[in-house]
Parts: sequence; structure tokens; C-alpha cells
Amino acid sequence: MSDQTTDWLGEPGDGARPDPIRAARGHSKPALPRRFYTEAGFSEEAEGFRLTLDGRPANTPARNPLRLPSRALAERVAAEWAAQDTAIDPAHMPLTRLANTAIDGVRPRLGAVAADLCAYAGTDLVAYRAGDPERLVAAQAAAWDPILAWARDEFGARVILSEGVMHVEQPADTIQTLSTAVNAVTDPFRLAGLHTLTTLTGSLLIALAVLRGRLAPAEAWDAAHVDETYQAAVWGRDAEAEARLAARRIEFEAAAAFVGVEG
Repeated sequence: MSDQTTDWLGEPGDGARPDPIRAARGHSKPALPRRFYTEAGFSEEAEGFRLTLDGRPANTPARNPLRLPSRALAERVAAEWAAQDTAIDPAHMPLTRLANTAIDGVRPRLGAVAADLCAYAGTDLVAYRAGDPERLVAAQAAAWDPILAWARDEFGARVILSEGVMHVEQPADTIQTLSTAVNAVTDPFRLAGLHTLTTLTGSLLIALAVLRGRLAPAEAWDAAHVDETYQAAVWGRDAEAEARLAARRIEFEAAAAFVGVEG
């Protein structure tokens, strides 16, 4: 059995496990592994839905069971595998990558991941406002003020605003209540999704609004990119910047699917 195959399917009694953090960060290899299977599917188990390749249970790069918490998510992950051509390209498998991250990287270190997220409570994107031009000021207010109002109602969180990039200290009780909301997310799939949403947007509040159903993913994406939308309207669209945003949006939508999963 090839190394590529054992990475995903493992071997009976094989106890050796690669470093899960390295594995969760993208499986970077000099060459893409060749597709070694004909059919991708999944099987229902007591613990969830296990990806199968040619009927055999599949593993993560750290050789943990590649098991999803819902049928809908398992179907989408299996579809990513079925769509691969002659090589397996993780760049085109955002859901699989995030599943690997949740299983290999997040599950064994829930506390550390939550702590990393809590740090965003003090530096949230929606707290930092432009002083001008008026059109951008109005656009930020229209997109972000409802999120702040929701955070007050949902968590009792009061966020102090700042003009420009000058750091503003948020109230200790605001940081505490948002941290409590983060620490309540103990499912590794949902926490992995929440972390990705937060890091892609720079806003814990936007990510929590998606998690709790206040914002649809498309609404959250638009809210997080008010500045970019304004700049594009004023200066025109840049092809390279648009391509980067498109790639980030794919990651964002994968993360939104994860926070919507019932663990």
C-alpha cells in the first residue's frame, strides 16, 4: 500500500501518527498525491458519518477517523473527493481541509483555540470606524451598527467605537461576556468554523452572528468587506485583489457550513 493511500486509509494496527498541527495546516507536499480511489462516499456510524474511499473508511492526515457530524456535511465532503481529477488537490477541498483541522488540530486543543478567539473581543473590526469620507462612514454604520445592537441584546456586550486605527480598550465585562460565548462552543467542528470566520473577517461579533443565525453567510461576508466594496466603487476593481477575495470567500463559506452543523 502506498504512503499516499495509508495517509488517508491507514493500516490495521498502525499506531504511528504524524504531527496533527502540521497536518491540519495544509498538508503541504512537494507534489500533489495521485488519486488512488475510484469512488468516494460515506458510511453512517454511531459517532457520525465516516468518509469512505472505494468503500474503505478514510482517515485524516494524522490518521484519525475522517468522520463528519452530519449527513449533509458528509455528502459535501464526499463530493469534494469525487470531484478530484488525477491528483488530490487540497486547495480545491475547503471542507475536507477544515474537517482535518477540526479533528486533528482543534479537538485536542479546544481551550487554546477558544483563547485565541477570545483575543478578538478586544480588537473587533466593527469597533474601528472611518472618520471620512461620508459615504464610507455611512456604509460602515449601516452594516455594523445592527450587529452592535444585536450584541447588546444577545450578550449584553457594550462595544466602544474608535475612529481610525487608534486602539480602544473595550470594557472588561464586554470581553468577559464574549469570551463566555466563545467558550460555550465545545464542538470541534463548530469551533473550527467559528475560528475561521473570525480570522477571515477580523470580527468575532460577525462570526458569532453567523453561528447564532443572526446573519446569513452572504450578509456576514458583505458586512466584513464594507471597506473593500467602497474602495472598489471608488477606484475600480483589481483583478488580483478580486481573485484573493474569491479564494477567501470559498474558505468563509466552508466555515459557515461548519458552524451550521448540529454537533
